Amino acid sequence: MESDYYWIGLKAVPGVGNVTFRRLLERFETPEAALAQKPAALRTVKGVTEGICDQISAGTWRGYAEQEYGRLQQQQARLVTYTSEEYPKSLFEIPDPPPFLYVLGKLGNTIPAIAVVGSRRATSYGIMTAKRLSESLAMAGVTIVSGGARGIDTAAHSGALAGGGTTIAVLGCGIDKVYPPENRHLFQQISSSGCLISECPFGTMPLAENFPRRNRIISGLSRGVLVVEAAEKSGSLITAQFALEQGRDVFAVPGSIHSVASRGCNRLIKSGAKLVDCVEDILEELPQRATSAATTGEPSPPAPRFSLSPREATLYELLARSPLHIDDIITQTELTAAEVSSMLLHLELKGAIISLPGTHYAIS
Repeated sequence: MESDYYWIGLKAVPGVGNVTFRRLLERFETPEAALAQKPAALRTVKGVTEGICDQISAGTWRGYAEQEYGRLQQQQARLVTYTSEEYPKSLFEIPDPPPFLYVLGKLGNTIPAIAVVGSRRATSYGIMTAKRLSESLAMAGVTIVSGGARGIDTAAHSGALAGGGTTIAVLGCGIDKVYPPENRHLFQQISSSGCLISECPFGTMPLAENFPRRNRIISGLSRGVLVVEAAEKSGSLITAQFALEQGRDVFAVPGSIHSVASRGCNRLIKSGAKLVDCVEDILEELPQRATSAATTGEPSPPAPRFSLSPREATLYELLARSPLHIDDIITQTELTAAEVSSMLLHLELKGAIISLPGTHYAIS
């Protein structure tokens, strides 16, 4: 889509992070309109600096946007923006949701989804367990989310594919980069039945600093996180921590007390994570649609799909964190009472939110 060019362009402006990006769209409705504004109008948006105004006015973003838009078409990938009906609404519950995702494949129904994560240096026990549990979950209609890395991630994706299910790989690099290189064929299989996604631009290398941010998306897409093997200090535990902060369930597979690879999982269990030794331990914690699918063989009902205007997305993101009284919604936005009331009504009609007693609102 031609509008992708402007989404890429606005994000490419130095100083425009995810929060400033969303504020600009709240004010000007589209990236194209934001990039066409004069400095005086841009300065009225909180977080917009003189440097950002200068960069937008100079149009230095255009060259990069043209190149990135060309790569998008060459890779047969697409952008899924946070206003799109395809954007996973559970990502509004995470800190700093990305304004858009690069997607290669089909980002279909992600409810219910379980993240399966663990050590890159997994033992044969860990690989066998991750694959078996992922296969059983996939056969029960659960989408498997992982990070495409060596070890447990690879076993999780492979198990989901073996179970005839859907799997999503959230990458810590550009979706045009195959990392690890031995997973090239696996990534092709994933993009055929599920998808590869990343918030990183094309060409981004798999640098260590990208992965902690990637992990918040893995947990954000999922109803819960299953840790199969993890050392005491590992990225898998970061993902589990994100899950706890986002109100997700955390599951862990126990391991030998003599194995370094199991110390992280065993500590999670001591801290309150649910011990898993069979797939039923996970399925019984999922919404009814997942457990009924496991017993009847019928597919899970699709998740609600709706598009959002940038201002509606602001309200939806607030309510995704917790139900709020209408007065609190007005206080936490720059919108008038009339605008908030109108948008709440539109969101209700879309099935995005529900009204509660006492003029409180919550996501549906």
